[in-house]
Amino acid sequence: MSDSTPESAAPDRPDATVHDPRGASGHPRKGSRPHARTSLWLTALSLPPLALLAAAAWFGRSVRPGADDWCFLPTVRDEGVTGLVGRFYLDDNGRVANAVLVGAYAKFQVPGHQWFGPVTGVLTLVVLWAVAVLALRRLRLTVPRGLPLLIAATATALFLFATPNTYKTFYWPAASVSHTMPPVLACAALLPFLAARSRRGRGVAVAVALLAGLTIGTLSEETAIVVAVLLVTVLVLSGRAAAGSSRSFLRLWCAAGVTGVAAGGLVLITSPGSNNRRERFGAGTTSMVAPESLAASLRGFAEIALTVATTWQYAGAVAVGVLLGLLCRRPDGSAPVLPAHWRPTACAMVAALLVSGFLCTVVTYPVFQDRVSDPSANRLWNDYLLAYVALLVGAGALLGSVARQRARGTGPLRAACAVLCVLVCFGPAVALLDLDTAMRDRAVKWDAQDRRLREGAGAGARVLPYERLVISQMLEPFNRRKDSYWPGGCVADYYRIDRITHATRPPGSG
Repeated sequence: MSDSTPESAAPDRPDATVHDPRGASGHPRKGSRPHARTSLWLTALSLPPLALLAAAAWFGRSVRPGADDWCFLPTVRDEGVTGLVGRFYLDDNGRVANAVLVGAYAKFQVPGHQWFGPVTGVLTLVVLWAVAVLALRRLRLTVPRGLPLLIAATATALFLFATPNTYKTFYWPAASVSHTMPPVLACAALLPFLAARSRRGRGVAVAVALLAGLTIGTLSEETAIVVAVLLVTVLVLSGRAAAGSSRSFLRLWCAAGVTGVAAGGLVLITSPGSNNRRERFGAGTTSMVAPESLAASLRGFAEIALTVATTWQYAGAVAVGVLLGLLCRRPDGSAPVLPAHWRPTACAMVAALLVSGFLCTVVTYPVFQDRVSDPSANRLWNDYLLAYVALLVGAGALLGSVARQRARGTGPLRAACAVLCVLVCFGPAVALLDLDTAMRDRAVKWDAQDRRLREGAGAGARVLPYERLVISQMLEPFNRRKDSYWPGGCVADYYRIDRITHATRPPGSG
């Protein structure tokens, strides 16, 4: 039975989030043609970020394994996904859900690596699109058709491609599973909450929050921190954000998510694999909270924050937010009014993002040390980068709402935002083209070396030379001094030989 709350009274139909140019009689309102034009140019603005995602997906055909991938491939090939789960839990890091996702793509060997980027890119777009549509419906706001897609496409492009190292964010499956996908899966857990209208729907949303929290807790320590901090912040703000049964539902949903994250985190940190990882890197619990470690973590996070804040492409998220603030309407066509408590809410969310980002740096610093703020390790930032993009969209929406109330005309502001939405795609596009060239060059050499190693192993050789094929500062598998043998042992396992040595000739030569 449906609840009689204000939310359940909202229309629940597929087009509830788009502006309906017809009046109550069903006849077109005066000015419906301008609304159609608005929907058209908003949809057109979605094409550059969508083209960026399509090109990145196409370039994924040149991805080849490297670094950690070498160790996952032979394990999954010989022991299956369950063997990898056991290895993660007992030996490596305790991340059970992480092992399941890694096994899902490693099961397909090299094609799994090539398809991982396109699949996760589309998943990110669909999830963010659905969240935008359902959030607008939940808030009882109508917008022109095309705006939810523009928000989702721009956020996806910025999250995946406006980073210092796109390869480790988008193309390297091992890093994406640990730092790129978890925030997206956390957003996916919002969908049942936003769609819930009945008692049964709310029960499903709470159950999904609990299960999603448990999964994220065993998938990524950093994303678990971000989710827990944000949920606790929403719990604190719930007294102002909702009323009546809606407030109770919001609090129950947040509590379920926090409980799930805590349970998953407990499974992870008490696992033998997590203990082995701490011992292996000398990253005991006390080192994280030591004054010198905390101070270094703060410096590292300040450097990360400066890098992200000065990456001008993220202004595209503000631009689509401004368009949202300018174009959203109530169902009756009137302009929405900002709630009286929007300032403390906005400040609290900014504080939550900063706190979660700092805590993520604290838990990763013992392993990465000063490299925690290096652009080559930017994958560690992705756990809270999606929340940053969402916060920028929200800030833009507030600016757009204020501008609509105070400005006489918003045409120039709309035009400026439209131009900015296009401009922010140029930098990532150039970087993607350069990366594609590097990946194609590496793929040719990797394939030649792969044939040579397979032929040598088939001929009975037990020791074979291996040429480093580095891309985006990946470990492959010797360091520059040629004295590090990780993951050289995994490469040998992959080709079923005893060991590899550093090649003195290019792969495939001779």
